[in-house]
Amino acid sequence: MLYMSRHLDPYLKQQAIIALHDEFHADVDLANLQITAFPRIHAHGTNLVLRQTGKEGVPPLLEIREFDANVRWKDLFAPHWTVNQVRLSGLRIHIPPKGERPHFQPLGKKQLPMIIRELTADDSQLEIIPAKPAALPHVFEIHHLFMRDVRSDKAAEYMVELTNAIPPGEIQAKGTFGPWMADEPGDTPLTGKYDFANANLGVFKGITGTLSSQGEFQGTLDDISVQGKTDIPNFALRTSGKPVALHTEFEATVDGTNGNTILNSVQANWLHTTVLAKGDIAKRSAEPVRTISLSAIVNRGKIEDMMFLAVKAQKPLMTGDVSLRAQIDLPPIHEDMIDRLVLNGQFAVSGAEFTNAKVSEKVETLSRKGLGKPNDEDAGSAVSDLKGKFSMNGAVLEFHQLSFEVPGASVHLQGTYGLDDEQLDFHGNLRLRAKLSQTMTGAKSFLLKPFDPFFRKGNATELPIKVTGTKDKPEFALELHRPKPDEGTKAAKGE
Repeated sequence: MLYMSRHLDPYLKQQAIIALHDEFHADVDLANLQITAFPRIHAHGTNLVLRQTGKEGVPPLLEIREFDANVRWKDLFAPHWTVNQVRLSGLRIHIPPKGERPHFQPLGKKQLPMIIRELTADDSQLEIIPAKPAALPHVFEIHHLFMRDVRSDKAAEYMVELTNAIPPGEIQAKGTFGPWMADEPGDTPLTGKYDFANANLGVFKGITGTLSSQGEFQGTLDDISVQGKTDIPNFALRTSGKPVALHTEFEATVDGTNGNTILNSVQANWLHTTVLAKGDIAKRSAEPVRTISLSAIVNRGKIEDMMFLAVKAQKPLMTGDVSLRAQIDLPPIHEDMIDRLVLNGQFAVSGAEFTNAKVSEKVETLSRKGLGKPNDEDAGSAVSDLKGKFSMNGAVLEFHQLSFEVPGASVHLQGTYGLDDEQLDFHGNLRLRAKLSQTMTGAKSFLLKPFDPFFRKGNATELPIKVTGTKDKPEFALELHRPKPDEGTKAAKGE
Protein backbone atom coordinates (compact mmCIF):
# COMPACT_ATOMS: atom_id res chain seq x y z
CA MET A 1 0.00 0.00 0.00
CA LEU A 2 2.86 2.39 0.88
CA TYR A 3 4.60 1.50 -2.40
CA MET A 4 1.40 2.19 -4.37
CA SER A 5 0.81 5.47 -2.58
CA ARG A 6 4.37 6.67 -3.30
CA HIS A 7 3.97 5.96 -7.00
CA LEU A 8 0.38 7.19 -7.16
CA ASP A 9 1.14 10.68 -5.85
CA PRO A 10 3.34 11.85 -8.76
CA TYR A 11 1.18 10.04 -11.34
CA LEU A 12 -2.08 11.61 -10.18
CA LYS A 13 -0.43 15.01 -9.74
CA GLN A 14 0.81 14.89 -13.32
CA GLN A 15 -2.56 13.69 -14.64
CA ALA A 16 -4.37 16.42 -12.68
CA ILE A 17 -2.08 19.11 -14.10
CA ILE A 18 -2.66 17.82 -17.65
CA ALA A 19 -6.44 17.68 -17.17
CA LEU A 20 -6.65 21.18 -15.66
CA HIS A 21 -4.34 22.60 -18.33
CA ASP A 22 -6.46 21.18 -21.15
CA GLU A 23 -9.84 22.02 -19.56
CA PHE A 24 -9.03 25.64 -18.66
CA HIS A 25 -6.41 26.42 -21.35
CA ALA A 26 -4.15 27.47 -18.51
CA ASP A 27 -0.68 26.92 -17.10
CA VAL A 28 -0.99 25.00 -13.83
CA ASP A 29 1.07 25.36 -10.66
CA LEU A 30 0.29 22.90 -7.87
CA ALA A 31 2.45 23.32 -4.77
CA ASN A 32 1.57 20.13 -2.97
CA LEU A 33 -0.59 17.05 -3.49
CA GLN A 34 -0.96 14.15 -1.06
CA ILE A 35 -2.80 10.93 -1.96
CA THR A 36 -4.48 8.37 0.28
CA ALA A 37 -5.22 5.23 -1.74
CA PHE A 38 -7.64 3.17 0.40
CA PRO A 39 -10.54 2.55 0.72
CA ARG A 40 -10.93 5.15 -2.04
CA ILE A 41 -8.57 7.68 -3.49
CA HIS A 42 -8.49 10.88 -1.47
CA ALA A 43 -6.42 13.83 -2.63
CA HIS A 44 -5.44 16.82 -0.51
CA GLY A 45 -3.71 19.73 -2.22
CA THR A 46 -2.56 23.25 -1.43
CA ASN A 47 -1.85 26.39 -3.42
CA LEU A 48 -3.28 25.50 -6.80
CA VAL A 49 -2.87 28.33 -9.33
CA LEU A 50 -4.10 28.46 -12.94
CA ARG A 51 -2.82 31.19 -15.26
CA GLN A 52 -4.48 31.57 -18.63
CA THR A 53 -1.96 30.59 -21.28
CA GLY A 54 -0.60 33.52 -23.28
CA LYS A 55 -2.25 36.27 -21.18
CA GLU A 56 0.31 38.46 -19.50
CA GLY A 57 -0.19 41.22 -16.94
CA VAL A 58 -3.44 39.89 -15.45
CA PRO A 59 -4.09 38.02 -12.18
CA PRO A 60 -4.31 34.20 -12.25
CA LEU A 61 -7.50 32.75 -13.63
CA LEU A 62 -7.98 30.55 -10.53
CA GLU A 63 -6.36 30.44 -7.11
CA ILE A 64 -7.24 27.75 -4.56
CA ARG A 65 -5.61 27.85 -1.16
CA GLU A 66 -6.59 24.30 -0.22
CA PHE A 67 -8.68 21.47 -1.70
CA ASP A 68 -9.83 17.93 -1.01
CA ALA A 69 -11.12 15.48 -3.61
CA ASN A 70 -12.52 11.94 -3.51
CA VAL A 71 -12.22 9.56 -6.51
CA ARG A 72 -13.45 6.01 -6.82
CA TRP A 73 -10.89 3.48 -8.06
CA LYS A 74 -13.05 2.39 -11.00
CA ASP A 75 -13.18 6.00 -12.26
CA LEU A 76 -9.42 6.43 -12.21
CA PHE A 77 -8.78 4.57 -15.47
CA ALA A 78 -11.93 5.65 -17.32
CA PRO A 79 -11.58 7.62 -20.59
CA HIS A 80 -12.58 10.71 -18.61
CA TRP A 81 -12.05 11.57 -14.98
CA THR A 82 -15.04 11.46 -12.65
CA VAL A 83 -14.52 13.02 -9.24
CA ASN A 84 -17.25 12.36 -6.70
CA GLN A 85 -16.62 15.20 -4.30
CA VAL A 86 -14.40 18.28 -4.26
CA ARG A 87 -14.16 20.77 -1.42
CA LEU A 88 -12.34 24.08 -1.92
CA SER A 89 -11.14 26.69 0.55
CA GLY A 90 -9.89 30.14 -0.39
CA LEU A 91 -11.15 30.04 -4.00
CA ARG A 92 -10.38 33.17 -6.03
CA ILE A 93 -11.63 33.49 -9.61
CA HIS A 94 -10.32 36.35 -11.76
CA ILE A 95 -12.16 36.87 -15.06
CA PRO A 96 -9.82 38.79 -17.39
CA PRO A 97 -11.01 41.36 -19.94
CA LYS A 98 -11.56 40.17 -23.46
CA GLY A 99 -8.51 40.23 -25.68
CA GLU A 100 -6.70 38.43 -28.42
CA ARG A 101 -7.12 34.69 -28.11
CA PRO A 102 -3.71 33.09 -27.57
CA HIS A 103 -2.68 29.91 -29.32
CA PHE A 104 -3.32 26.89 -27.08
CA GLN A 105 -1.61 23.52 -27.30
CA PRO A 106 -3.16 20.67 -25.22
CA LEU A 107 -0.82 18.41 -23.24
CA GLY A 108 -2.91 15.25 -23.30
CA LYS A 109 -4.89 13.25 -25.78
CA LYS A 110 -8.39 14.47 -26.68
CA GLN A 111 -10.74 12.94 -24.13
CA LEU A 112 -14.20 13.30 -22.70
CA PRO A 113 -14.61 16.13 -20.17
CA MET A 114 -13.61 15.76 -16.55
CA ILE A 115 -16.74 15.60 -14.35
CA ILE A 116 -17.08 16.71 -10.74
CA ARG A 117 -20.29 15.32 -9.24
CA GLU A 118 -20.39 17.66 -6.22
CA LEU A 119 -18.28 20.74 -5.55
CA THR A 120 -18.45 22.95 -2.46
CA ALA A 121 -16.44 26.06 -1.70
CA ASP A 122 -16.27 28.42 1.26
CA ASP A 123 -14.61 31.83 1.55
CA SER A 124 -14.66 32.42 -2.21
CA GLN A 125 -14.34 35.49 -4.39
CA LEU A 126 -15.26 36.23 -8.00
CA GLU A 127 -13.48 39.21 -9.53
CA ILE A 128 -14.28 40.56 -13.00
CA ILE A 129 -11.38 42.66 -14.27
CA PRO A 130 -12.31 45.73 -16.34
CA ALA A 131 -10.78 46.44 -19.71
CA LYS A 132 -9.47 49.85 -18.58
CA PRO A 133 -6.39 49.41 -16.36
CA ALA A 134 -7.30 52.44 -14.18
CA ALA A 135 -10.79 51.11 -13.38
CA LEU A 136 -11.43 49.10 -10.24
CA PRO A 137 -12.51 45.43 -10.63
CA HIS A 138 -16.05 44.26 -9.89
CA VAL A 139 -15.85 41.89 -6.91
CA PHE A 140 -18.40 39.38 -5.54
CA GLU A 141 -17.70 37.93 -2.08
CA ILE A 142 -19.16 34.40 -1.81
CA HIS A 143 -19.19 32.68 1.57
CA HIS A 144 -20.73 29.38 0.39
CA LEU A 145 -20.99 27.76 -3.05
CA PHE A 146 -22.41 24.37 -4.05
CA MET A 147 -22.27 23.00 -7.62
CA ARG A 148 -23.47 19.73 -9.15
CA ASP A 149 -22.17 17.92 -12.27
CA VAL A 150 -19.40 20.37 -13.10
CA ARG A 151 -17.95 19.78 -16.56
CA SER A 152 -16.57 21.96 -19.32
CA ASP A 153 -19.02 20.97 -22.08
CA LYS A 154 -22.32 21.50 -20.23
CA ALA A 155 -23.89 23.87 -17.75
CA ALA A 156 -23.67 22.95 -14.08
CA GLU A 157 -26.28 23.55 -11.41
CA TYR A 158 -25.27 25.82 -8.55
CA MET A 159 -26.51 27.29 -5.29
CA VAL A 160 -24.72 30.23 -3.74
CA GLU A 161 -24.97 32.30 -0.55
CA LEU A 162 -23.25 35.63 -0.16
CA THR A 163 -23.41 38.74 1.98
CA ASN A 164 -23.92 41.99 0.14
CA ALA A 165 -21.64 44.70 1.49
CA ILE A 166 -23.67 47.87 0.79
CA PRO A 167 -26.48 47.77 1.74
CA PRO A 168 -25.72 44.84 4.07
CA GLY A 169 -27.97 41.85 3.54
CA GLU A 170 -28.00 38.17 2.62
CA ILE A 171 -28.31 36.99 -0.99
CA GLN A 172 -29.22 33.46 -2.04
CA ALA A 173 -29.16 32.41 -5.69
CA LYS A 174 -29.47 29.22 -7.70
CA GLY A 175 -29.32 28.44 -11.38
CA THR A 176 -26.90 27.19 -14.03
CA PHE A 177 -23.31 28.11 -14.81
CA GLY A 178 -21.42 27.13 -17.96
CA PRO A 179 -20.26 25.61 -20.11
CA TRP A 180 -16.90 27.18 -19.31
CA MET A 181 -15.46 29.27 -22.15
CA ALA A 182 -11.77 28.56 -21.74
CA ASP A 183 -10.52 31.07 -24.32
CA GLU A 184 -12.86 33.88 -23.17
CA PRO A 185 -14.01 33.15 -19.58
CA GLY A 186 -16.15 36.31 -19.60
CA ASP A 187 -18.36 34.67 -22.26
CA THR A 188 -19.31 31.85 -19.87
CA PRO A 189 -23.15 31.66 -19.67
CA LEU A 190 -24.91 32.29 -16.36
CA THR A 191 -28.58 32.01 -15.35
CA GLY A 192 -30.36 32.06 -12.04
CA LYS A 193 -32.91 33.33 -9.57
CA TYR A 194 -31.98 35.35 -6.51
CA ASP A 195 -33.45 36.37 -3.16
CA PHE A 196 -31.99 39.38 -1.32
CA ALA A 197 -33.36 39.78 2.21
CA ASN A 198 -33.22 42.21 5.13
CA ALA A 199 -30.94 44.82 3.58
CA ASN A 200 -30.52 47.77 5.94
CA LEU A 201 -30.81 51.04 3.99
CA GLY A 202 -29.83 52.99 7.10
CA VAL A 203 -26.19 52.74 5.99
CA PHE A 204 -27.06 55.44 3.45
CA LYS A 205 -27.28 58.71 5.35
CA GLY A 206 -30.56 60.44 4.71
CA ILE A 207 -32.82 57.40 4.22
CA THR A 208 -34.07 54.48 6.30
CA GLY A 209 -35.83 51.23 5.54
CA THR A 210 -35.41 47.48 5.16
CA LEU A 211 -35.18 46.20 1.60
CA SER A 212 -35.98 42.80 0.16
CA SER A 213 -35.60 41.89 -3.51
CA GLN A 214 -36.31 38.90 -5.72
CA GLY A 215 -35.65 38.33 -9.39
CA GLU A 216 -33.91 36.38 -12.09
CA PHE A 217 -30.92 36.92 -14.36
CA GLN A 218 -29.29 35.50 -17.47
CA GLY A 219 -26.42 36.28 -19.79
CA THR A 220 -22.67 35.89 -19.46
CA LEU A 221 -20.21 36.89 -16.75
CA ASP A 222 -19.39 40.01 -18.77
CA ASP A 223 -23.00 40.95 -19.59
CA ILE A 224 -25.83 40.00 -17.21
CA SER A 225 -29.49 40.96 -17.69
CA VAL A 226 -31.50 41.20 -14.48
CA GLN A 227 -35.27 41.42 -13.95
CA GLY A 228 -36.55 41.87 -10.44
CA LYS A 229 -38.63 43.65 -7.86
CA THR A 230 -37.93 45.28 -4.52
CA ASP A 231 -40.10 45.93 -1.49
CA ILE A 232 -39.35 48.42 1.28
CA PRO A 233 -42.30 48.44 3.71
CA ASN A 234 -40.81 51.25 5.80
CA PHE A 235 -38.97 53.58 3.43
CA ALA A 236 -38.43 57.12 4.76
CA LEU A 237 -36.42 60.21 3.86
CA ARG A 238 -34.66 62.25 6.51
CA THR A 239 -36.58 65.37 5.53
CA SER A 240 -39.96 63.88 6.47
CA GLY A 241 -39.21 60.91 8.72
CA LYS A 242 -42.55 59.35 7.72
CA PRO A 243 -42.31 55.72 6.55
CA VAL A 244 -44.13 54.60 3.43
CA ALA A 245 -44.35 51.28 1.59
CA LEU A 246 -42.24 51.54 -1.58
CA HIS A 247 -42.37 48.88 -4.30
CA THR A 248 -40.26 48.79 -7.46
CA GLU A 249 -39.95 46.59 -10.53
CA PHE A 250 -36.89 46.87 -12.76
CA GLU A 251 -34.94 45.54 -15.71
CA ALA A 252 -31.19 46.13 -15.71
CA THR A 253 -27.98 45.09 -17.43
CA VAL A 254 -24.77 44.62 -15.46
CA ASP A 255 -21.65 45.25 -17.53
CA GLY A 256 -19.10 42.84 -16.12
CA THR A 257 -16.23 44.63 -17.85
CA ASN A 258 -16.58 47.67 -15.57
CA GLY A 259 -19.27 46.81 -13.01
CA ASN A 260 -21.61 49.54 -14.26
CA THR A 261 -25.34 48.87 -14.21
CA ILE A 262 -27.66 50.14 -16.94
CA LEU A 263 -31.20 50.59 -15.60
CA ASN A 264 -33.28 49.90 -18.69
CA SER A 265 -36.56 50.47 -16.86
CA VAL A 266 -37.61 51.12 -13.26
CA GLN A 267 -41.18 51.46 -12.02
CA ALA A 268 -41.57 52.70 -8.45
CA ASN A 269 -44.91 52.83 -6.61
CA TRP A 270 -45.96 54.32 -3.28
CA LEU A 271 -49.42 55.30 -2.07
CA HIS A 272 -51.22 56.38 -5.30
CA THR A 273 -48.19 57.51 -7.32
CA THR A 274 -46.06 55.73 -9.93
CA VAL A 275 -42.65 56.91 -11.16
CA LEU A 276 -41.11 55.53 -14.36
CA ALA A 277 -37.34 55.91 -14.68
CA LYS A 278 -34.29 54.76 -16.59
CA GLY A 279 -30.59 55.55 -16.38
CA ASP A 280 -27.44 53.99 -14.99
CA ILE A 281 -25.27 53.42 -11.94
CA ALA A 282 -21.79 54.04 -13.25
CA LYS A 283 -18.36 55.36 -12.41
CA ARG A 284 -17.47 58.73 -13.88
CA SER A 285 -13.79 59.25 -14.76
CA ALA A 286 -11.59 57.92 -11.95
CA GLU A 287 -14.21 58.15 -9.19
CA PRO A 288 -14.01 55.10 -6.87
CA VAL A 289 -17.78 55.19 -6.20
CA ARG A 290 -20.54 55.03 -8.79
CA THR A 291 -22.90 57.89 -9.63
CA ILE A 292 -26.62 57.20 -9.90
CA SER A 293 -28.16 59.04 -12.83
CA LEU A 294 -31.85 58.71 -13.73
CA SER A 295 -34.43 60.38 -15.92
CA ALA A 296 -37.84 60.08 -14.25
CA ILE A 297 -41.42 60.59 -15.38
CA VAL A 298 -44.66 60.82 -13.43
CA ASN A 299 -47.60 60.81 -15.83
CA ARG A 300 -50.41 61.00 -13.29
CA GLY A 301 -49.43 60.94 -9.65
CA LYS A 302 -50.56 62.70 -6.51
CA ILE A 303 -48.81 65.84 -5.29
CA GLU A 304 -49.79 64.92 -1.72
CA ASP A 305 -47.90 61.60 -2.05
CA MET A 306 -44.71 63.43 -2.98
CA MET A 307 -45.15 65.87 -0.11
CA PHE A 308 -45.80 62.99 2.31
CA LEU A 309 -42.49 61.44 1.28
CA ALA A 310 -40.42 64.65 1.40
CA VAL A 311 -42.02 67.05 3.91
CA LYS A 312 -42.27 66.75 7.71
CA ALA A 313 -45.89 67.84 8.20
CA GLN A 314 -48.46 65.05 8.45
CA LYS A 315 -50.94 67.11 6.43
CA PRO A 316 -49.77 68.08 2.92
CA LEU A 317 -49.96 71.71 1.83
CA MET A 318 -51.83 70.75 -1.32
CA THR A 319 -53.68 67.92 -3.04
CA GLY A 320 -54.08 67.27 -6.75
CA ASP A 321 -52.92 65.28 -9.77
CA VAL A 322 -49.30 65.87 -10.75
CA SER A 323 -47.25 65.17 -13.87
CA LEU A 324 -43.49 65.51 -13.69
CA ARG A 325 -40.28 65.18 -15.68
CA ALA A 326 -36.98 65.19 -13.80
CA GLN A 327 -33.28 64.39 -14.06
CA ILE A 328 -31.96 62.80 -10.86
CA ASP A 329 -28.25 62.58 -10.06
CA LEU A 330 -26.62 61.24 -6.92
CA PRO A 331 -22.89 62.07 -7.03
CA PRO A 332 -20.34 59.83 -5.27
CA ILE A 333 -19.51 62.09 -2.32
CA HIS A 334 -19.61 60.98 1.30
CA GLU A 335 -22.42 63.13 2.63
CA ASP A 336 -26.05 62.74 3.57
CA MET A 337 -27.96 61.41 0.56
CA ILE A 338 -30.47 64.27 0.63
CA ASP A 339 -27.65 66.84 0.81
CA ARG A 340 -25.91 65.43 -2.26
CA LEU A 341 -29.04 64.75 -4.32
CA VAL A 342 -29.24 66.90 -7.46
CA LEU A 343 -32.61 67.38 -9.19
CA ASN A 344 -33.66 69.29 -12.28
CA GLY A 345 -37.12 69.12 -13.78
CA GLN A 346 -40.55 70.54 -14.37
CA PHE A 347 -44.03 69.74 -13.10
CA ALA A 348 -47.71 70.56 -13.53
CA VAL A 349 -50.59 70.06 -11.08
CA SER A 350 -54.27 69.83 -12.05
CA GLY A 351 -57.21 70.02 -9.66
CA ALA A 352 -55.01 71.58 -6.99
CA GLU A 353 -56.53 72.39 -3.62
CA PHE A 354 -54.74 73.94 -0.64
CA THR A 355 -55.33 72.11 2.65
CA ASN A 356 -54.19 75.01 4.86
CA ALA A 357 -57.26 77.07 5.81
CA LYS A 358 -55.31 80.34 5.89
CA VAL A 359 -53.85 79.71 2.46
CA SER A 360 -57.27 78.78 1.07
CA GLU A 361 -58.70 81.98 2.51
CA LYS A 362 -55.93 84.02 0.89
CA VAL A 363 -56.58 82.33 -2.46
CA GLU A 364 -60.32 82.96 -2.24
CA THR A 365 -59.72 86.63 -1.40
CA LEU A 366 -57.25 86.89 -4.27
CA SER A 367 -59.78 85.43 -6.69
CA ARG A 368 -62.55 87.78 -5.63
CA LYS A 369 -60.31 90.84 -5.88
CA GLY A 370 -59.01 89.74 -9.23
CA LEU A 371 -62.56 89.55 -10.52
CA GLY A 372 -63.31 92.98 -9.10
CA LYS A 373 -65.84 91.45 -6.67
CA PRO A 374 -64.11 91.74 -3.28
CA ASN A 375 -67.32 91.21 -1.29
CA ASP A 376 -68.85 88.45 -3.43
CA GLU A 377 -68.46 85.21 -1.46
CA ASP A 378 -69.77 83.21 -4.41
CA ALA A 379 -66.85 84.25 -6.64
CA GLY A 380 -64.71 81.36 -7.89
CA SER A 381 -61.47 80.38 -6.21
CA ALA A 382 -60.33 77.12 -7.83
CA VAL A 383 -56.58 76.87 -8.50
CA SER A 384 -55.68 75.90 -12.06
CA ASP A 385 -52.61 75.56 -14.26
CA LEU A 386 -50.16 75.21 -11.39
CA LYS A 387 -46.78 74.52 -13.00
CA GLY A 388 -43.12 75.34 -12.80
CA LYS A 389 -39.52 74.27 -13.13
CA PHE A 390 -37.43 73.19 -10.18
CA SER A 391 -33.92 72.25 -9.15
CA MET A 392 -32.46 70.94 -5.92
CA ASN A 393 -28.98 70.94 -4.46
CA GLY A 394 -28.16 70.69 -0.77
CA ALA A 395 -31.71 69.94 0.51
CA VAL A 396 -33.01 73.25 -0.87
CA LEU A 397 -35.64 73.27 -3.61
CA GLU A 398 -35.37 76.18 -6.00
CA PHE A 399 -38.38 76.97 -8.18
CA HIS A 400 -38.25 78.80 -11.49
CA GLN A 401 -41.22 80.04 -13.50
CA LEU A 402 -43.59 78.87 -10.77
CA SER A 403 -47.12 79.98 -11.61
CA PHE A 404 -50.76 79.26 -10.96
CA GLU A 405 -54.11 80.83 -11.78
CA VAL A 406 -57.40 81.42 -10.01
CA PRO A 407 -60.46 83.05 -11.57
CA GLY A 408 -59.50 86.66 -12.09
CA ALA A 409 -55.81 86.41 -11.17
CA SER A 410 -52.50 84.70 -11.85
CA VAL A 411 -49.37 84.41 -9.72
CA HIS A 412 -45.80 84.16 -11.08
CA LEU A 413 -43.01 83.39 -8.60
CA GLN A 414 -39.49 82.16 -8.22
CA GLY A 415 -37.66 81.31 -5.03
CA THR A 416 -36.62 78.58 -2.61
CA TYR A 417 -38.08 76.10 -0.13
CA GLY A 418 -35.88 74.46 2.51
CA LEU A 419 -36.67 70.80 3.04
CA ASP A 420 -35.16 70.84 6.53
CA ASP A 421 -36.32 74.19 7.96
CA GLU A 422 -39.42 74.51 5.70
CA GLN A 423 -38.61 78.18 5.09
CA LEU A 424 -40.27 79.94 2.15
CA ASP A 425 -38.55 82.71 0.20
CA PHE A 426 -40.46 83.54 -2.99
CA HIS A 427 -40.67 86.73 -5.02
CA GLY A 428 -42.69 87.54 -8.11
CA ASN A 429 -45.73 89.23 -9.54
CA LEU A 430 -49.47 89.12 -9.03
CA ARG A 431 -51.59 89.86 -12.09
CA LEU A 432 -55.23 90.86 -11.62
CA ARG A 433 -57.91 91.14 -14.27
CA ALA A 434 -59.56 94.00 -12.30
CA LYS A 435 -58.11 97.46 -11.85
CA LEU A 436 -56.43 98.22 -8.54
CA SER A 437 -59.35 100.36 -7.38
CA GLN A 438 -61.78 97.51 -8.18
CA THR A 439 -60.12 95.27 -5.60
CA MET A 440 -61.54 97.44 -2.81
CA THR A 441 -64.93 98.97 -1.97
CA GLY A 442 -66.09 102.31 -0.61
CA ALA A 443 -63.57 105.04 0.20
CA LYS A 444 -60.56 102.77 -0.36
CA SER A 445 -61.68 102.13 -3.91
CA PHE A 446 -62.07 105.88 -4.54
CA LEU A 447 -58.62 106.66 -3.11
CA LEU A 448 -56.95 104.01 -5.29
CA LYS A 449 -58.39 105.21 -8.61
CA PRO A 450 -55.52 107.68 -9.31
CA PHE A 451 -53.02 104.78 -8.98
CA ASP A 452 -54.74 102.49 -11.49
CA PRO A 453 -52.60 103.62 -14.46
CA PHE A 454 -49.30 103.07 -12.58
CA PHE A 455 -49.96 99.36 -12.04
CA ARG A 456 -51.88 98.66 -15.22
CA LYS A 457 -49.96 96.75 -17.91
CA GLY A 458 -52.07 95.94 -20.93
CA ASN A 459 -55.28 94.34 -19.70
CA ALA A 460 -53.95 93.40 -16.23
CA THR A 461 -52.95 95.02 -12.97
CA GLU A 462 -49.46 93.85 -11.99
CA LEU A 463 -48.24 93.98 -8.39
CA PRO A 464 -44.87 92.84 -7.00
CA ILE A 465 -45.35 90.34 -4.17
CA LYS A 466 -43.35 88.09 -1.86
CA VAL A 467 -44.15 84.91 0.07
CA THR A 468 -42.05 84.21 3.17
CA GLY A 469 -42.46 82.43 6.49
CA THR A 470 -42.87 78.67 6.71
CA LYS A 471 -45.00 76.10 4.96
CA ASP A 472 -47.49 76.04 7.85
CA LYS A 473 -47.40 79.79 8.45
CA PRO A 474 -46.84 81.50 5.10
CA GLU A 475 -46.76 85.29 4.93
CA PHE A 476 -48.01 87.11 1.83
CA ALA A 477 -47.12 90.77 1.22
CA LEU A 478 -46.62 93.40 -1.46
CA GLU A 479 -43.00 94.16 -2.28
CA LEU A 480 -43.25 97.69 -3.63
CA HIS A 481 -39.60 98.51 -2.87
CA ARG A 482 -38.04 95.39 -4.33
CA PRO A 483 -34.36 96.13 -5.21
CA LYS A 484 -33.31 95.68 -8.79
CA PRO A 485 -30.87 92.81 -9.40
CA ASP A 486 -27.91 95.17 -9.88
CA GLU A 487 -28.84 97.13 -6.76
CA GLY A 488 -28.95 93.94 -4.69
CA THR A 489 -25.54 92.98 -5.99
CA LYS A 490 -24.06 96.37 -5.11
CA ALA A 491 -25.57 96.26 -1.64
CA ALA A 492 -24.09 92.80 -1.02
CA LYS A 493 -20.67 94.17 -2.00
CA GLY A 494 -21.07 97.21 0.28
CA GLU A 495 -20.99 99.71 -2.59
